[in-house]
Amino acid sequence: MDSKDLITIEDLYGAHNYHPLDVVISRAKGIWAYDVEGRKYLDFLSAYSAVNQGHCHPRLAQVVSRQARTLTLTSRAFRNDQWPMLAKELAELLGYDLVLPMNSGAEAVETAVKAARKWAYQVKGVPQDQAETIACTNNFHGRTITIISFSTEPLYRNDYGPFTPGFKIIPFGDVDALEKAITPATAAFLVEPIQAEAGILIPPDGYLKQAKEVCERNRVLMIADEIQTGLGRVGKLLACDYESVRPDMVVIGKSLGGGYYPVSAVLSTRDVLGVFKPGEHGSTFGGNPLACAVAREALRIIQEEKLAERAAALGESFLAKLKSLRSRHVKEVRGRGLLIGVELYPEAGGARRFCEELQKEGLLCKETHENVIRFAPPLVIAKPDIDWAIEKIEQVLTGK
Repeated sequence: MDSKDLITIEDLYGAHNYHPLDVVISRAKGIWAYDVEGRKYLDFLSAYSAVNQGHCHPRLAQVVSRQARTLTLTSRAFRNDQWPMLAKELAELLGYDLVLPMNSGAEAVETAVKAARKWAYQVKGVPQDQAETIACTNNFHGRTITIISFSTEPLYRNDYGPFTPGFKIIPFGDVDALEKAITPATAAFLVEPIQAEAGILIPPDGYLKQAKEVCERNRVLMIADEIQTGLGRVGKLLACDYESVRPDMVVIGKSLGGGYYPVSAVLSTRDVLGVFKPGEHGSTFGGNPLACAVAREALRIIQEEKLAERAAALGESFLAKLKSLRSRHVKEVRGRGLLIGVELYPEAGGARRFCEELQKEGLLCKETHENVIRFAPPLVIAKPDIDWAIEKIEQVLTGK
């Protein structure tokens, strides 16, 4: 079957909860993807940063094959030989005491919120059922009912109420608003160091450090959602590293699974994650040996291939070239590392039409929030490939 046939079948039988570009990918390797007709595309989205290591990394393929023939699932009813090693390696790499494994990013965010509430009741002494978590406008932490309860995006909330109580919303990047929102019942402040889904929104310099200081003064847990920004994407192992901030909890996912398997985790101190007792929280697949083996190798690749350093160096050059483009459509270019957004003026007619034109030129990217084009290539990309992409981007942005 060709692309047209497969798109027809998907639209007929698949729920329409996504609006993908009409490209049907059948295989991919490194930074390149190929559709069912054999056309070649440079992937400039990386499955929303889930394939930082590139598509089908050969080292990960070997690990998956080996582990799939050995042991894939025990549940947490029994122990396995991969989970303890992943916990140790993650804790030592990121500097935390304990790790709690989950599968998706949303599950990990839910886990962090649950841990913060339990900590508030058992350690901080907040009266039962009164704990509050502060989140930011334009946040994106997932799509569960609880998570959309503190979203400010109508598209994510319309027709899904009633919502989970216990959340306050403040402007992103506003330290004074954070301090004013805190009460004796505040358990945590949940924040993305860079708001990727919102259009690559970067807070003012010093914001994370000041927010952490406010949280410490008020005995509030700072939770950093590094699901998209973490593990090298923005030029550091964590985005918080730019300000030398160590949050009380860090949530990671996406490229932790290297594009092979959904793996996420929450990292924190013994004081915080130690509030969980057996049976109070868990996941049948969280910490399964296949996921852990993949995650261990994914982390080794990030470190040994110096992907964070590559993202920093290549991202600086890429960002500068994008900012030098002369297009009547471009309002602003912003980013860090290889997470970059090009915001267009509303008069440009939306970002999607430019993404569709770039697809025709062999470059795959995706719009976010209608007027922003997001660029996030695999971190294994080389400079000549970025230069090629720049030519296509300039061609489309200046020629339409």
